[in-house]
Amino acid sequence: MPSSSSAVSDSGRPVPSSLWRDGDFRRLWVGQTASQLGEHASLVVLPLFAVLTLNAGAGQLGALRAVGQAPILLLSLFAGAWVDRRRTRTVMVLTDAGRALALGAAAVAGLLGGLGLPALLVVAFAVGALSVFFDVAYQASLVRLVKRDQLVRGNSALEGSRSAAQIGGPALGGALVSVLSAPIAAASSAVFFALSFLSIRRVGRRESIPERSERPPRVWRRIHEGLRFVAGDTSLRTVCLASAAFQFFFAAVMTVYLLFLPRDLHLSGTAVGLALAATGPGALLGSLLAARLPSRFGYGAVLVSAAALGDGVFLFVPALHGSSVVTVPALLTVNFVFGTFSQLVNVTVMAVRQTVTPDGMQGRAAATINFVGMGLTPLGSLLGGFLAEVWGARTSLLVTAAGMLLSPALMALSPLARLDGRFPPRLDGRFPPAGDSGPVCVRASIAANSRHNSVSGRSHR
Repeated sequence: MPSSSSAVSDSGRPVPSSLWRDGDFRRLWVGQTASQLGEHASLVVLPLFAVLTLNAGAGQLGALRAVGQAPILLLSLFAGAWVDRRRTRTVMVLTDAGRALALGAAAVAGLLGGLGLPALLVVAFAVGALSVFFDVAYQASLVRLVKRDQLVRGNSALEGSRSAAQIGGPALGGALVSVLSAPIAAASSAVFFALSFLSIRRVGRRESIPERSERPPRVWRRIHEGLRFVAGDTSLRTVCLASAAFQFFFAAVMTVYLLFLPRDLHLSGTAVGLALAATGPGALLGSLLAARLPSRFGYGAVLVSAAALGDGVFLFVPALHGSSVVTVPALLTVNFVFGTFSQLVNVTVMAVRQTVTPDGMQGRAAATINFVGMGLTPLGSLLGGFLAEVWGARTSLLVTAAGMLLSPALMALSPLARLDGRFPPRLDGRFPPAGDSGPVCVRASIAANSRHNSVSGRSHR
């Protein structure tokens, strides 16, 4: 069986040097783009349906978002251990099919008049659970599909597709909710997941996955190995703490944000979708910058400064007043800046993490960081809803946006800030013992390594 590092096909021929001449990579890219479009559309459709159609209050909206995010806390570690011993293509295909069915059922229920808040909670949890498995599999799939020296370009292409989805998904979801109905909007997301299913299932290259022993380790042992691997490195521990701080406060911000825009600024669903969509072109620019800036200015300097600028821009949102003629351009600017610098952080972090992590640990490393980083998002969503009820949306937005700056502060105080422009070497299959960062931590002149963002709050930092 060919190794992923050599990246040869079943016929023994090497993968083309250009990713775009590689048919399997193109199929993965097309499927990922369609999947992200479906996900970003649904992440606007469900909250807007609750706010605009069901007249959900702040607490109910916080609960809806928390239910959709709860699978990250409940399933991430299991997903990492499970995906590491499965073919990522199979996992992505099955999760795409499941999400298409869940949203298709929601569309039918809505057309029949039965899509109430309880049904939305069920759909949000189902889509969130399947997305956990898809996200872990997609992060591990690229490593098994392309050469190591193609990871940065591959990640840039995949993150570029996510940027395109951030442009089209929220705008499409908001427009369909306003112009047509929530069931039609849910159906559009189901179609995108179906398209992703059809594309990814055509990926033909056989993956190199760890051989199974006669008595494979128990799942909890594999989870423990992933936790030990990440906890054993000072830099990865910093990544987890910074990510947890960011995701907690970002979840709170987005809950208040989705109330603030339609109720305090009196924006329509279409305007809300348009404002959120501005994250997309910003993220596209961030993906392009990630291919140049870290090697020129140093990974640490780029990570800390980009995180501070991207997170800090939300402090301007509570100051907005007036008509949509004034507020919409301002929101477009805020979301564009946020998308640019957050994506710059995300692409840089993912490439570093994938490079220093051995193939058999990719899924568990990603899942562990997602678990620690994203595990607090349900509590963040609930906090945002609670603060909005007690203090009002404007004050709550200011407080939670300020909390996001804890993330770049943690990175600035860690060895991560001293990472220079030389790309770290990969860890060739050795797992450091607990308490020893081993070769995963790039010492001396390279002091450290790595740190999802969209309406979902999913991010690689």
